Amino acid sequence: MQAVWPACRREADITFLTRLLFAAYFIEAGLVLVVAPWTVLWQRNFFAEAVPLLDQLVANPFVRGGVSGIGAITALAGFAELAGVFRSARRSESAPERNAEA
Repeated sequence: MQAVWPACRREADITFLTRLLFAAYFIEAGLVLVVAPWTVLWQRNFFAEAVPLLDQLVANPFVRGGVSGIGAITALAGFAELAGVFRSARRSESAPERNAEA
């Protein structure tokens, strides 16, 4: 049974790293969505300049606030996932070793 242990540990490490990267992506994307609508880059949008109706839409403060709200929710989801990653890592470290002969 001890030969299975390294494979299980490797799978747990991959799961940990995947969840960590997932959380980092959500936090970064959320923070960008919170900040971007209020910068000059939001106003200098090629697509918004090409379509006048779209230009009026993206200039609307309610649309900017909506995009920022979606960004805040996304960032909070990333922080929640990050907390879950560290909570599960702490739980697995404090759990007693299982008997391999059972």
